[in-house]
Parts: sequence; C-alpha cells; structure tokens
Amino acid sequence: MATPLLSLTWTDHLTGRQGFLVVDRLVRGVASGGLRMRAGCTLDEVTGLARGMTVKEALHYDPVSRYVPLGGAKGGIDCDPRDPEAYPLLVRYLRAMRPYIESCWTTGEDLGLTQDLVDRAAAEAGLVSSIQAVYPLLDDEAEARRRLRDAFAVEVDGIGLDELAGGCGVAEAALAALDKAGVPYSGTRAALQGLGTMGGATARFLTRAGLTVVAVADVKGTIANQAGLDVEALLAARDAHGTVDRCALRPGDRELPGDAWLSADADVLVPAAVSYAIDAANQERITARWVVEAANMPVRPEAEPLLAARGVTVLPDVVVNSGTNAWWWWTLFGDVGADAEEAFAWTRRSMRALVERTLARAQADGTTPRAAAHAIAADRLPVIAERFGWFR
Repeated sequence: MATPLLSLTWTDHLTGRQGFLVVDRLVRGVASGGLRMRAGCTLDEVTGLARGMTVKEALHYDPVSRYVPLGGAKGGIDCDPRDPEAYPLLVRYLRAMRPYIESCWTTGEDLGLTQDLVDRAAAEAGLVSSIQAVYPLLDDEAEARRRLRDAFAVEVDGIGLDELAGGCGVAEAALAALDKAGVPYSGTRAALQGLGTMGGATARFLTRAGLTVVAVADVKGTIANQAGLDVEALLAARDAHGTVDRCALRPGDRELPGDAWLSADADVLVPAAVSYAIDAANQERITARWVVEAANMPVRPEAEPLLAARGVTVLPDVVVNSGTNAWWWWTLFGDVGADAEEAFAWTRRSMRALVERTLARAQADGTTPRAAAHAIAADRLPVIAERFGWFR
C-alpha cells in the first residue's frame, strides 16, 4: 500500500485515549471519509480504511455526473461508543481536528457514530459542518446545503433516507450477484451480522426483494429462524446502537451465541458490523455462497483466498458499501434531489453497473472481485489526476 499523504495520532489530554486521522490522497484539495468510534480502533485500521475510500471514490467516477470524486481519508477514535466518556471525547477529537475538517477532510457517520451525533458534536466543537471543506467546490453552496438538509429530513416508513441509501446499495450488490448466477430471490436465504444503520437497511431491502432473512446478530447474540425472521418487527425494536429488544422475538425465533451468524444455513452472508469479523480460522464455518461486505474490511486478507478456494465469492466493501458515500455527493452536487425513489433508483442503477463491471473484470482477469475492483480504480485514478489533479 502506498504511503498516505497524512497520518496522525492524537492523544486526549483528559483520558489518554487515542484518535487517528489518515488522508490517503487529496483530489481538488479535498478528501472524503467517515469517522468511526470503537474500542480497539488502530492507526493501521484507519490507514486501510482511508485507502479504501480512495478506491470507492474512483469507482464512482462518471465524467457526465455533477459529482466529481474526492480523495480518500478516514478518522477513528479508540473508545466504546457506549462509554459515558464517548461524547465529550468525540467533541474534543473534532476540536483537535478542526483545521483539517475546515480545509481538506469531509467526514460523517461510520461505525459507532450516527450522523446526528457527529453533527451535534461538530457544532459544539465550533465547526460549521463536518463536510465544510467541500463547500468551495460547489457551484451554489446554499442550494447544495439545502438539498442535503432536505434529503436528510426524508423518511420512509420511519427510517431516514440517509440510513436507507447505504442499505439499498448493499442489497442491490447482492441482488446483482444473484442475477449473474441465475439464482432466484425467492427461496434465497440471508444472514447478517449487525442490525444498525447499514445492516438494518440492508435487511429491509433484501426481504422486500423476496429473500428470507434467517439470522441477524447484535451485541447480545444471534437471533435465528430458518423459516424467516420478522425483519420489520426487529427493526422497530432496535435501540440507537442497533441492539434488538428480545421482547420482540416470536415463539419460533431462537437466541444463539454471537458468532452463530457465521455458520447460518444461508446463501448470502452480510457482515455489516465490525472490521476483521472473518479470519482464517472461522471462515471454515461459512457455508454461504456469497459474502457481501457491508462493513469496512470485515474479511481479513488471509481468509479471502481460503474462501475463494471453497467456492465462496466475497463481494468487497469498496464496491458493496460505496453507495452511502456516493449518495451524499450525488445529493450535494445535484445529481439527485431530496426524493427517496429518485435516490433509490440512482443507487440501484449505479451499484448494479459497478457490481456487474467488477464481476466481469474478475472473470476476465481470473482473479477475485476485490482485486478486480482495485484494478478498475487503478485505471481511473490517472484519468481523475489528469483532469483534476491530486496530492498523494
């Protein structure tokens, strides 16, 4: 991996906890990437995520769109988001990172943090917005900010459009893989790790497409029902961290250990919670045909060739969950408006084209979808650099 443009470690003067910022590269002077908070977050983790953001941005480059890719970046804080010290720590981190957020790093929610929480903490830290660095690139800043604000106010069946857009992209990636293999949606089973922002929305779109969700996992364990879970009831019973109130379970629902989702009798496995969830040892438990990476870096590099040797296809995070980031910029730059159906249609079309291109490249090159996605991005980066310039 190339050395990033900027890599820094911050130590909180009150708690001794650490936070990180990595800017992989800048395009037009700006980089994009969310801020995560989890116990055990490391600089190496954030570095890998920042590089992944560069790839995601490049994959969505379309010369006819208003949205022009940015560089890749990522932030991370080593703290459990449920810790009483988490919010004040977040404010102090953002205050320390203020010069970068004001000048070159656009950020938002990621693992452990919601956008509402990031926005509230950013305001307390003295920031205009967590994405203010991109404002100088907009033709009409006031109109763009109004458009994004209106889009965040849109809800569908009680869930915000910002939450649903990413899940729509993940689900469409899975559906595109099923279509390529000629597998009907009806009768296809899915299991998910995580029922938070990304996992919950993905579960909703998969079930509405006709798949049966047979297992979901949260911090309390795995909930399973081979006949199918009532996804809408589970979504309604979640807390702010995606933990399901077990009072919502039906008589046929079973409570299993936390890692039972790995070995669920499912065709599609969606790790949508934490990084490094699947390693060389536990990959042996997976019987699914597809692993769809809704989380960032959930499959360790050493596990992927072992899965491939067993005929398990891993659809990589840089493709699968890229719709969340892209939706922000499609909306801000004006490719889509504050309308759910328009956003879903644009997301489905873009994600399906990207997955089909990735799978075709993997087949042609005789490699994995991850390698194919990175190859496609590598082809596009020089074009982006020639047109817009970058610093790396």
